[in-house]
Amino acid sequence: MNIILASGSPRRRELLAQAGFEFKVEVSNADENVIEESPEQMVEELAARKAEAVVRLHNKAEDNCLVIGADTIVVLEGKVLGKPVDEEDAKTMLASLSGRTHQVYTGVALFYVKKGTVEKKETFHECTDVTMVPMSEQEIADYVASGDPLDKAGAYGIQGPAAVFISGIKGDYYNVVGLPISKIYHKLLIC
Repeated sequence: MNIILASGSPRRRELLAQAGFEFKVEVSNADENVIEESPEQMVEELAARKAEAVVRLHNKAEDNCLVIGADTIVVLEGKVLGKPVDEEDAKTMLASLSGRTHQVYTGVALFYVKKGTVEKKETFHECTDVTMVPMSEQEIADYVASGDPLDKAGAYGIQGPAAVFISGIKGDYYNVVGLPISKIYHKLLIC
């Protein structure tokens, strides 16, 4: 079965490739505005929207594929931290995360398409607790100046330079990177 990743995230591409999946990428043009819901509902809805947008591109009778949609958010005390809009927003986010524990939620949608019709849909999410050390204003400014946090939920990437600020995680590391790859693999095994 052909696998299509409905995401432009280079981190998600790397994780799927590292796990041995063969796939192609089609970036979704899905609307990412949602009414404030629980983090679990939000990431699952956004992942499903992304998968559905790509499925619409594969509505020809000969298309048989699995479309994987995903969305990741960072949540601190109930407040959702998406991607920062600019450097100041990134600094504010990082200052709020400094010395505290937050949650990273990734929603995943698996859409099985046969002969142009979605035969089965499955959505789920994973949550990981991440604890950051206290960061100085200078550390935050230097990290933001690197440009690394500007395209990431919560304004940091655990797999890059921000790793020095992470004092612990509880849960799936790869979920924080952007895709709970083990959970996806096991879901695919039982389908």
